[in-house]
Amino acid sequence: MNQLDGHEIKTDLLSIDDGLSDEERWLRDTVQRFVDARVLPEIGRNFELGIFDRSLIPEMAQLGLFGMQLEGYGCAGAPAVACGIACRELEAGDSSLRSFVSVQGSLVMFPIWKYGSPEQREEWLPSLATGEKIGCFGLTEPDAGSDPSSMRTTARRTGDDWVLNGVKLWITNGSIADIAVIWAQTDDGVRGFLVPTDSPGFSAADIPRKASMRASITSELTLADVRVPESMRLPEAVGLRAALSCLSEARFGIIFGAVGAARACFESACGYSRERTQFGKPIGAFQLTQAKLADMLTLLTNSSLVAMHLGRLKDSQGLSPTQISYGKRHNVAAALEVARTARGILGANGITLDYPPARHMANLESVITYEGTHEVHTLVLGQELTGQSAFGG
Repeated sequence: MNQLDGHEIKTDLLSIDDGLSDEERWLRDTVQRFVDARVLPEIGRNFELGIFDRSLIPEMAQLGLFGMQLEGYGCAGAPAVACGIACRELEAGDSSLRSFVSVQGSLVMFPIWKYGSPEQREEWLPSLATGEKIGCFGLTEPDAGSDPSSMRTTARRTGDDWVLNGVKLWITNGSIADIAVIWAQTDDGVRGFLVPTDSPGFSAADIPRKASMRASITSELTLADVRVPESMRLPEAVGLRAALSCLSEARFGIIFGAVGAARACFESACGYSRERTQFGKPIGAFQLTQAKLADMLTLLTNSSLVAMHLGRLKDSQGLSPTQISYGKRHNVAAALEVARTARGILGANGITLDYPPARHMANLESVITYEGTHEVHTLVLGQELTGQSAFGG
């Protein structure tokens, strides 16, 4: 809830946050202050210039945001709702922040924590939690996006080592990572490997000319006869299901993060509607604008309810992949609709980076595609409803 000229901008009309615990409320307020003080003043410029502010990494680590859902190794062991709220507040600043935290914690630390050996956990998790080391997750390939089972990256056993060859694309943090979690085809199916990025034959190149996620690092990884010892294979990561379980962890953060992006856009549009005067009165006095704001608040509120309900379920009994697909599909599509409507309310000003809607709108075009496209999650729900798979031939 914000104030404008003494009048509240109500973003939580149903008082959903009143149900937060003291710990969850403290985390919300702490991350909000961080975003307000350290992110918002520079994010428009960073988006325009295509810069990820690496000085934020140690500060996010100090807040305990990396791998915060994990137990031990310097991690917070926080409940799911608390983790979600942190993602919500980060993405209210920019998707790049939530994406960084999701990759570090859910796509790198989680597979090491769940599928790694005790030695791998001891070596990597503490330094990843402090941000001393940065990780990336290599699953998507140029010809294997929504169908990761068709990946072409291979890992061939040679004595006590593995030799990896392949290309991974659209990899967040790729060019600044110290360690890459790489998924590859072996003679025994898909397996996961920890690949130090200074390994001979490993290279990363940033993807240029992005119109979305411009304040995030997105890279192409090339592995040319990269050799790693057997000790760098994740011993419990057996089959594609292991890789997909990591994506479920990251998607949960997106469910909450999309709410933050939608809220930022709604607040901007609602505030603007009270200040912008046309035909002798604020545009917020016109029925069409009020209808748009009411629809935006409804989408925002419904998404908040979905996120909180799924978070409580995750804490009490766990979530199925289908439930996570439901949340990601609904909340990102709703956030994108809110962002587009907000941009329209701001008129020509809405296309500038002086206001957040166009930036969030561009970012959400990526969010609705990565971690499973909107269409893929639609088919996941369709399979749940009919018992028939629409995937494959």
